[in-house]
Amino acid sequence: MSAMDSRILFHHHYRPPFGISIKHIIFLCNVRLHANSLTVFEHPKQTPDSAAQSSNLNIDYRYHALENPNINANAYASLLQACTHVKLLKKIHAHILITGLHHNNNTLQTKLVTMYAVLGYMEYARQVFDKICQRDVFICNVMMKAYTRNGLCHEALKLYYQMYGTVMEPDKFTFPFVLKACAGLIAMQEGKEVHGHVIRTGLHSDVFVATALVDMYAKCGNMEDARRVFDKMSERDAVAWNAMIVGYSQNGHGNQALVIFYEMQLAGAVMNLITMVSVIQACTHLAALQQGMSMHGYMIRRLLESDVFVENSLVAMYAKFGCVEIALQLFNRMPGRNVVSWNAMITGYTQNGFADEALELFHQMQCAEVTPDFVTIQCVLQACANLGNLQLGKQIHAYIIHNRLELDVFIGNSLVIMYSKCGSIESARELFDNMTIRNVVSWNAMIAGCAESGDAKEALTLFYDMQLAGVTPTLVTMVSVLQACAHLGDFEQGKLMHDYIVQRGFESDISIGNSLVTMYTRCGSIEAAHQLFGRMSERNAVSWNALIAGYAQNGQANKALTLFHEMQLANVMPNSVTVASILPACASLAALQQGKRIHGYVIRNGFELDVFVGTALIDMYSKCESIEIAEQIFNRMHKRNVVTWNAMIAGYSYNGHANKALACFSEMQLAEVQADSTTMASLLQACSYSGILQQGQFVHSYIIQSGFESGDFVQNSLVAMYAKSGSMDIARNLFDGMHKKSVVSWNAMIAGYVQNGMENEAFNLFHEMLQANVPPDLVTMVSVLPAYGHLASLQQGKLIHGYMLRNAFESDVFVGTALIDMYAKCGSIKIARKLFDNMSNKSVVSCNAMIVGYGMHGHGEDALVLFRQMQHRGLKPNEITFLSVLSACSHAGLVDEGWKCYNCMTLDYAIIPTVEHYACMVDLLGRAGHLNEALDFIEKMPIEPGANVWGAFLGSCRIHRNIELGERVAELLFNLDPDNAGYYVLLSNIYAAAGRWDDVAKVRKMMKERDVKKSPGCSLIEVNNKLHSFVVGDISHPQTQAIYAMLETLAMQMQAAGYVPCTDFVLHDVEEEVKENMLFVHSEKLAIAFGLISTSSGTSIRITKNLRVCGDCHIATKFISKIVKREIIMRDLNRFHHFKDGLCSCGDYW
Repeated sequence: MSAMDSRILFHHHYRPPFGISIKHIIFLCNVRLHANSLTVFEHPKQTPDSAAQSSNLNIDYRYHALENPNINANAYASLLQACTHVKLLKKIHAHILITGLHHNNNTLQTKLVTMYAVLGYMEYARQVFDKICQRDVFICNVMMKAYTRNGLCHEALKLYYQMYGTVMEPDKFTFPFVLKACAGLIAMQEGKEVHGHVIRTGLHSDVFVATALVDMYAKCGNMEDARRVFDKMSERDAVAWNAMIVGYSQNGHGNQALVIFYEMQLAGAVMNLITMVSVIQACTHLAALQQGMSMHGYMIRRLLESDVFVENSLVAMYAKFGCVEIALQLFNRMPGRNVVSWNAMITGYTQNGFADEALELFHQMQCAEVTPDFVTIQCVLQACANLGNLQLGKQIHAYIIHNRLELDVFIGNSLVIMYSKCGSIESARELFDNMTIRNVVSWNAMIAGCAESGDAKEALTLFYDMQLAGVTPTLVTMVSVLQACAHLGDFEQGKLMHDYIVQRGFESDISIGNSLVTMYTRCGSIEAAHQLFGRMSERNAVSWNALIAGYAQNGQANKALTLFHEMQLANVMPNSVTVASILPACASLAALQQGKRIHGYVIRNGFELDVFVGTALIDMYSKCESIEIAEQIFNRMHKRNVVTWNAMIAGYSYNGHANKALACFSEMQLAEVQADSTTMASLLQACSYSGILQQGQFVHSYIIQSGFESGDFVQNSLVAMYAKSGSMDIARNLFDGMHKKSVVSWNAMIAGYVQNGMENEAFNLFHEMLQANVPPDLVTMVSVLPAYGHLASLQQGKLIHGYMLRNAFESDVFVGTALIDMYAKCGSIKIARKLFDNMSNKSVVSCNAMIVGYGMHGHGEDALVLFRQMQHRGLKPNEITFLSVLSACSHAGLVDEGWKCYNCMTLDYAIIPTVEHYACMVDLLGRAGHLNEALDFIEKMPIEPGANVWGAFLGSCRIHRNIELGERVAELLFNLDPDNAGYYVLLSNIYAAAGRWDDVAKVRKMMKERDVKKSPGCSLIEVNNKLHSFVVGDISHPQTQAIYAMLETLAMQMQAAGYVPCTDFVLHDVEEEVKENMLFVHSEKLAIAFGLISTSSGTSIRITKNLRVCGDCHIATKFISKIVKREIIMRDLNRFHHFKDGLCSCGDYW
């Protein structure tokens, strides 16, 4: 009977009679065993239902045949050999027990053990084995083989030791099985013991035993002992050579694997398909594309390429190297693809970022009626994760449930990863919690999901729960845990994790080293990060990228650029991530030329098409104020993500192009790119810079409609936008309505108050912040300090300085600069200089702050000295530097030095003067009395002079009482800026000084007609941490009587000392006595009198006035300082006056 006949005979429509003879059964079993390996129970293209039905019919058929009482042991053995179903096997076993044939029949017992093991029922196999009274080495070998094949390596090893303790001597078949068990357990110590047993039995020269030893040592990672055994082998077959090749490859020694392959060729050993597959895998692990292609050519010449296993390895190799097109060509040419073939190609697509193609191929696989396996499902889930396609991921999940695959731990892990990366962390957690079996990969997947989704605290909680569950963390675990610490910025927690890593011996791993560097930089400890980087025995591009990004993110852009150059000197090739990390450093330094050089590197290395690099270039050029180049790059980009659009919108915003930012947002919507909270924040920032509230309100409406309003980031941006637009009431309402106020929220509100001149409100809110237990950060300090400086509140400023010292804020360059500015504006220029000298990292901004301070105090020479020192240190002055130096020269009357500075700016540094620079030059020349030169300078300006330029000139006309020029310029100013009361007052002062009271009256009338109101003069003084304000003739203060009594005393003492009131500064046509009385109650004098009665003798008195100090008050204060023997420091609208011993620091040049 042929094999095909046997198939027909057992077709599921045929039911044999119950009385069929046992000989017929045995004959049919022999047909199954010998007819070209075709099983008589197979039915081509049968459905699962029909197969089950057929199987049941066959079982019934065989079972009824057992009723024949003449069946013997050999027949039972043949029946057992033919069994493919445990139900039939158990029935045959029962008949054997009934007949008693199992007693002392090792053949039947061995066959029972073997068949139970083959069908995967090791418990039944062990029960049969345990009941064998007289075991021999053969039956023990069978049992060990069964254990190892079913993955029960512990049981196999245990049985070996039981056997070794008896009189049974292991043979050459025993050792390969037990060594395989050692390899499966990676139990090298036990493997070495077995090796000793092999040597004592003299079987070490047997090729099969020696090969098993090589394989055991290789799988335990001990390639030295594997090679030692291999070299001592007198005879080597292909299996031995393959074991060495696979061992070297899997242990990361790809080069050695290829060396063994070449030795194998030289030895004339016959290579088989396993050899070819192993060598291809070695090339893949080694990332040796050329060697892999050479092997491919070798296989083609030896006609080995057509084997499906070789083809699968080649597809996997080319895909791993990124040669997806070659892999696809091979895949398409394969005549007999199996599930491994499809998996190799799907995996290749997924690993190379072609997630859409991977999913399309999965669809084709189903159409080809190839049943996906666990590997397929895992790859497809990874593709869904890479695409962030939650909907498709859910469909795959439904497929998994339908096919009852969800209980597999590997599938469960892949589902957790997919849901996490698709942003559905709740679904991931639900899956994780419902998993009946979790391995270390399960925990790692869930911890990584929480860390990447921003739930860092939950990630750390899971880390501790993992250990309580008895699961030991791995390197992968620690990478995710360090990411969580970095997200929290929790240095102490990160340090604890570092200590744990050291204890576990993980620190030498490069991925852990890189994660530690990133963690320390994110926690603000850049020094610790650099020290760790220096200790790393091995560094790759990721290591350098982590430290470069750390320096850039921690405000040390210069160091980041230095590291970028060091990286290249160390022969580590910068990649796209490096470029995306270093470009922000160029942006923060406004280092346009450096950025352009890196752009050149990007073009030469083909990185420009990378979306992250392109986005970083847009950001860099935008922040370097080259918005046109940023636009060009944006327009050339074929692929743009939401971050790219955000970068362009933010670029327009940064450069003051609010309308372009809104237009870009409209294009983004047309391109169907979903906006995010960053988009909204950038648009709001654009509206803030434009100062057009209507645009901001439009964006606010869109935010409400789109559901972005609840986001903290957007809420903070809304507060900042309204604050910068001057709508402090709306800003405060939004702030008060926030359920969760972060430090950013408080900072936005405090900065808004300060920027809108509401310093007291800023103070109060800052104290509320402290009472709410919200720790201020660097931005808070930088935002609130100007308020103390503006009000010249030195005592309060010192208190906040003490807070900064206690909380280690002072070392920051921005806070240090803000402190310098605050002390300078509070009149303590010496403390400001001391702070400046103590700064370890002086920036251009800190130098500018000190120069501005010197200028305000009239120390022009000191400002020039610092300017020169700044140049010698290699700090490049900017527009603000020159503006500060010119202002300092103006206050000190240093005309020649001012001209040199102006020429240096234009000629040496190629800085184009702004209208502010021109106004400073006009003020410098005009204040010094060079009115004609100043006028000539204005007429030669390349730009139209604005109100600030003509205003500076009008101020000079007042100082030098030039009525003719003053009238001409005032007429211009009244047209340019008709609502500015200051210009009317200046002209009125000019007329009053000349006694032209009619003209003074005309100016007053003009102001009244135009509804222009002069700000009343107000003087502030701080006593006992409280600010007291005074206006002219003020009688509202509780100590008014004492104040005026002190003024009377001072008046008599001043007259005795020669003081004569200067009534030229009274802008009213009244009697001289009335003028003197009016001067007597000016706000400056009232504040000084209050200071004298409220402070102890010898204490300096500090006054701040919102307008220019009155000329008579200036004269009177000089007399008072000498009479009371106190220093009186007065800050007016323009500068400081330090009165001491009858003299003023300005030298009457003001």
